[in-house]
Amino acid sequence: MPVQLTAPPASYLAFWRERHICTLTTLRPDGTPHVVAVGATLDHAAGLARVTTNRNSRKARNVLAAGPEGAPVAVCQAEGPRWATLEGRARLLTGEEEIEEAVRRYAERYGRTPAPNPERSVIEITLTRLLGNA
Repeated sequence: MPVQLTAPPASYLAFWRERHICTLTTLRPDGTPHVVAVGATLDHAAGLARVTTNRNSRKARNVLAAGPEGAPVAVCQAEGPRWATLEGRARLLTGEEEIEEAVRRYAERYGRTPAPNPERSVIEITLTRLLGNA
């Protein structure tokens, strides 16, 4: 079910603050979907979702292969009958400030700070559509 992008219900935003494992779907260069489990955060005020990853991971390479316009992606989470999907265009960021912000948000949502990783990058998703029944 579509959810208003600019003003989702409070229950939808609350669902994205709960601790849930998500899936990230990217497209491989051949167009087939690549779906992996991830930790994701929603920054609704900025219209962004973030996923930290190793910069050499398949998902990072898929995002890079899409070029400067960004890769179409979807992040989904579910618990029982509740589900929520974030769709948008993803870019791979490697700047220290972007990584620190993504790690901070991850720690806030998941209750732990990831171990240092010199290969860490951030898949930053500019949101274009929200779906769900949370």
